[in-house]
Amino acid sequence: MTAHELWPAPFRGRKPVISRVTIPGSKSVTNRALILAAQANSPSTLRRPLVSRDSELMSAGLQAMGISITGKGEWVVNPAALRGPARVDVGNAGTVMRFLPPLAALAQGDISFDGDPRSYERPLGPVIKALEELGIEIEHEGRYSLPLVIKAKGAIPGGALTIDASASSQFLSALLLVAPSMTNGITAQHRGGSLPSMPHIDMTVQMLRDFGATVHVDKKAQSWRVEPGTLRGQDLVIEPDLSNASPFLSIAMVCGGSITIADWPKNTTQPGDQLREIFTQMGARVEFTSEGLTLTGGPAIHGIDIDLHDVGELTPSIAALAALADSPSHLRGIGHLRLHETDRLAALTREINSLGGNVVEEETALHITPAPLHGGTFHTYEDHRLATAGAVIGLVVPDVLVENVATTRKTLPDFPGLWNSLVL
Repeated sequence: MTAHELWPAPFRGRKPVISRVTIPGSKSVTNRALILAAQANSPSTLRRPLVSRDSELMSAGLQAMGISITGKGEWVVNPAALRGPARVDVGNAGTVMRFLPPLAALAQGDISFDGDPRSYERPLGPVIKALEELGIEIEHEGRYSLPLVIKAKGAIPGGALTIDASASSQFLSALLLVAPSMTNGITAQHRGGSLPSMPHIDMTVQMLRDFGATVHVDKKAQSWRVEPGTLRGQDLVIEPDLSNASPFLSIAMVCGGSITIADWPKNTTQPGDQLREIFTQMGARVEFTSEGLTLTGGPAIHGIDIDLHDVGELTPSIAALAALADSPSHLRGIGHLRLHETDRLAALTREINSLGGNVVEEETALHITPAPLHGGTFHTYEDHRLATAGAVIGLVVPDVLVENVATTRKTLPDFPGLWNSLVL
């Protein structure tokens, strides 16, 4: 399917669904595990990893630098000395473009980074500046963005630095994930605007500890200290991607009935776990069962006034539900979404309104007033979460055509097939 092909979103209407679905592994966990496993003192086995464009790009980048990764249903990561020259394609994957350059600085030799045209526009400056502050030579012609070349000398001194991670928590995670391999570890302090997606920082810290790192956290001072040390290979089962569960849970909210997500963890650092509370506020009933997490839709979807600063990636699904609700919604604290695969605030406003919706865009918020929707083309801007939002609306709005549904391969290997199996 080409980027311009239109996918007729399956229409179901208010026909209740009762189904159970297994969501592929978490992108965030998979890509962090790959970075940590590459630095370990022994092989790691990653079970049920996400096999998607983002994780394949991360894996390919590591292999280009000398790491061996084998297997299909599970990946065995064999650490090795990182070396150049190597070329890394980041695609348009935030974790790849931000996590791999610090790791590449540990290599011996030149490591070149390039990616999709949109990747040139996505913020990377704070990571580059932090590495330069730590003594790493980087060729970027003063752009502080892609494309770039890491002139790696085999080590990163480490030490203390400040970083402005207000545009993306990934800036901070990128440095923390490599900190155990720095000569002096790292003490990183965030200085700048509000730090988004704190659950993702918590995930980074927990995974560092799982691999044997010593991490000190002072959230009040917004400071993180990672001691230098040896990481240990792990046998790790990757949790299902809870953010990717949001459109599937939405099926029961929109159509009625219940959807069960298999293997939903009772304890997790994934931001998507907040869906349980958010969807309850919007009228669903959510409970753990022997099968996993079951969401049962209510008679209507309720509007919500909520700050999504820490869970911005859930915004597209919530916005789609808000457009179908029985009362207005106010989605706040999401200005950083303008810097994702696309400007998600502008894109959601444009696309929902093109179907007859009433979305008012502010600098850091969306006001969504439900209105009668009609069919039309839902453009996706190479953004997987826009595509799934269009699919949710198409469940109860006939003749919605989702542009480039194949972009969902970024985090879901076969979204259309999985979606059709549940709603047709």
